[in-house]
Amino acid sequence: MAKALVLTPRADDFPRWYQELINKAELADNGPVRGTMVIRPYGYGLWERMQQELDARIKAAGASNAYFPLFIPQSYLTKEAEHVEGFAPELAVVTHGGGKELEEPVVVRPTSETIINASFSKWVQSYRDLPLLINQWANVVRWEMRPRVFLRTTEFLWQEGHTAHATCEEARDYAAHIHRNVYADFMVNVLGIDVVLGRKTPSERFAGAVNTLTLEAMTGDGKALQMGTSHELGQNFARAFNTRYLSRDGTQELVWQTSWGSSTRMVGGLIMAHGDDDGLRVPPRLAPVQAVVLAVKDDQAVLAKVREIGDRLTAAGVRVQVDDRTDTPFGRRAVDWELKGVPVRIEIGPRDLEKGTALLARRIPGGKEPVALDSLAALVPEVLEADQTLLLQQSREWRTSRTSEVAGVGDAVEVAAAGGWARIPWAALGEAGEAELAAQGVTVRCLVTEDGAVPEADDAPGTVAIVARAY
Repeated sequence: MAKALVLTPRADDFPRWYQELINKAELADNGPVRGTMVIRPYGYGLWERMQQELDARIKAAGASNAYFPLFIPQSYLTKEAEHVEGFAPELAVVTHGGGKELEEPVVVRPTSETIINASFSKWVQSYRDLPLLINQWANVVRWEMRPRVFLRTTEFLWQEGHTAHATCEEARDYAAHIHRNVYADFMVNVLGIDVVLGRKTPSERFAGAVNTLTLEAMTGDGKALQMGTSHELGQNFARAFNTRYLSRDGTQELVWQTSWGSSTRMVGGLIMAHGDDDGLRVPPRLAPVQAVVLAVKDDQAVLAKVREIGDRLTAAGVRVQVDDRTDTPFGRRAVDWELKGVPVRIEIGPRDLEKGTALLARRIPGGKEPVALDSLAALVPEVLEADQTLLLQQSREWRTSRTSEVAGVGDAVEVAAAGGWARIPWAALGEAGEAELAAQGVTVRCLVTEDGAVPEADDAPGTVAIVARAY
């Protein structure tokens, strides 16, 4: 008998599959205001693990956490012309408070470069105050016309880092360090997503930046998803807010700055990169629950063994949940855990107990096999690491198989329309070709060198454009 479908197959309707998975895996709901979302406990658990892993890397990079106000005076945004122009269509502006019209409207933060620079200009006095490395975990609001849960929401959660440096070289190196050693390390080694590291074209840069570094993931339908960005801001915001320092030579100098951010969009990326027709597949290093131990029936000996195995696995360093809800049918519980993408299920019933075994179900490669109960504490950590490696390998193979070398705009559009990425020499494409692509709903996701590194300049010899349709 064929297995009953729980979700619309991805090949039939990828957007519908995505929305069904979010609902049935209990990740999030739509909020009452259009474009907002309610993140449910399991979905928030994924975000918490992302926070923990990223926060540790951010602190290892020398940054400290702080918090800045949600409301920004409208006049602050107008100080950097390119910045306000870039964000103007997305702003939520408050004009009344306490029953009265405000003397000056305030903007609900879309990003915090301006308000943080107001503080930096007070905190930075001399070269001894540099580098100043700050990060904040917060929510932001960007009024979204085409919302999609996790991917594009009017309000979302993120971290945003902001730094000030004495020289251009220090700022450039720090932005690259965050790009490579914080974001890429996390996305590759924890999320198991083989992201491409590249440089944004001038038309795709963050508003107010002189350079934007990006990380692009390929989704299950062959589109691109921007997973995080790191920006060199030059001295644009320092000039606007007069953020200066007294140099060793006794001269007043403008600081050089960076900003960088990643958001709950990564949860959407996780779903789209690793999910299959049976639900989510969570990489073991990220998973809030790495293994669930299920009691098949309401049997006292079984329940006792399930709890014992849970304790053994916890002692072995595995994040475990014991599922002894025998008042809920076993099949339903197994499907629910499969939908949620828990890497390992350990199923124990009376017959298993008689044999001294359990059924070990692995979500990432699929399949079940009986294993000795006494071997689980040693075996499960090995299985989790093997499956983490497999997930990254699958991500890399998928991206490689769906990427084509092309020579012209027409071929690039065909590849993108078929659900893939195209690589085209930037010298052959240029800004005119980029505009032609955009008119057909295709964008240059980033620029890379021929061997896949990040180019030092937009027009560096041998630079290649990665072209795709995007979320």
